[in-house]
Amino acid sequence: MLNLLDPSILSIIQARPANCHKGNFGRVCCIGGNIHYGGAIIMTTQACIHAGAGLTTVITDHINRTAILSRIPEAMIIDWKNLIEVEKRCLEADVIIIGPGLDTDPHARTILESVISNQTEKQWLVIDGSALTILSEIQLRFNYPHQIVLTPHQMEWQRLSQILIEEQMPAKNLFVQQQLQTFVVLKSHQTEIYLPNGEIYQNPLGNPGMAIGGTGDTLAGIIGAFIAQFADKTQAILAAVYLHSLIADQIAKEQYVVLPTQLIQQIPYWMKQFSIKNTKK
Repeated sequence: MLNLLDPSILSIIQARPANCHKGNFGRVCCIGGNIHYGGAIIMTTQACIHAGAGLTTVITDHINRTAILSRIPEAMIIDWKNLIEVEKRCLEADVIIIGPGLDTDPHARTILESVISNQTEKQWLVIDGSALTILSEIQLRFNYPHQIVLTPHQMEWQRLSQILIEEQMPAKNLFVQQQLQTFVVLKSHQTEIYLPNGEIYQNPLGNPGMAIGGTGDTLAGIIGAFIAQFADKTQAILAAVYLHSLIADQIAKEQYVVLPTQLIQQIPYWMKQFSIKNTKK
């Protein structure tokens, strides 16, 4: 049974208390962006910060350092070749987003294996992009699968699940997802979210203008930020998916293509609108 998402899911976005500080809204590590795909992790990190994460660290190839400092001065930066520092920062994180622009070389595999094997009982993982391809090629045991969100597009899900794209129906997808026991955000023209308890939600929003590189990287950042700052993690995941498409639909009213960087800039505005609306209730 598919449950349709609706605007009520955004009730999770509330006005922040007056006496809050950055530590109240979570520590997030964003890992990815090799020498060829730096833009992916930049968009993920920007989306994470714009969606309200308290402290965000980007772990990436050193070649991206200048671009990150110029575009996202709010983020801290770690060279991913420094594996000791990488492991230290990851252990301090509440949420780790790994995969955008990561690629699939041996170093990427080493980092992914470390992140998954060292996941703590209080830590959430959002696994996206290249990291999903690596997962489809190696056998890794998840310590806390109920605290892992996989965000594949249909081809990545085909690799992971062995279900051909044309055969990816809810019943088949659910069978594989229940074996994994993770959350699965299956991205398509109407994204489906599979929960560990067996429930399936479908996002009714979205538009063809979103079919552009970086859209998924942006979604991963919003999901990570929402998990980091909101207590109800399931609702946080669902709300992130819905808000991402809601903003895109607003942009698509006037534009043929929805640029992820434009979507990112509008996240704080729309979160503010819903926080005002929800606080008045």
